Amino acid sequence: MNALPKKYYTPEEYLELERVAAYKSEYYQGEIFPMGDLDGDTPEAMAGAKPRHNAIRENLSGEMYAHFKKKKTCRTFSSDQRIQVADNGLYTYPDLVALCGKPEFNGLDNLTNPVLIVEVLSKSTADYDRSEKFELYRAISTFREYLLVDSRRIYVELFRKNQQQHWELVFEARQLADVIYLETIDLHIGLEDMYANTEDLPETPFNIR
Repeated sequence: MNALPKKYYTPEEYLELERVAAYKSEYYQGEIFPMGDLDGDTPEAMAGAKPRHNAIRENLSGEMYAHFKKKKTCRTFSSDQRIQVADNGLYTYPDLVALCGKPEFNGLDNLTNPVLIVEVLSKSTADYDRSEKFELYRAISTFREYLLVDSRRIYVELFRKNQQQHWELVFEARQLADVIYLETIDLHIGLEDMYANTEDLPETPFNIR
């Protein structure tokens, strides 16, 4: 039996479907990909996220919110905020983004100018978030820092775009006593605060395959 031909969508068709969909999907080069943080990887499961993933995201959001009450020129957007990478056509939902200055949107609700993007890694998303997705994100001209937080162990990586416009790993931590500095928003965050309420995740490396 011949396989059914792959269906392709225009950005306008994707956005029309997305605004009424029961769960979030990513769009790239005409294809729609259901998103999610559950290791089950079924569309039904992808509507939610694991508690540790949610706790990390909310911890980070809370720390940034408290910081931005004093630094009123910056703000965050949660995982419900879709971003668009205009140069390559990616539409997606990072776990958290931050920007300083006025938010810029393409259309009504596609944010285009984050300076910081945060992804909380799960088994099903870690490889993509570290590789192809990071490459696509780098086409955003305002994008300066990329924070990756593992939800299965204490492990944080921070990539930063330097003055020569090259990306480099500037911070890597595996202990709750460590503190990370986010230069784009001038904020120090301790890993202990970042991983609060995550059920005693291990600090030592382990086989994550």
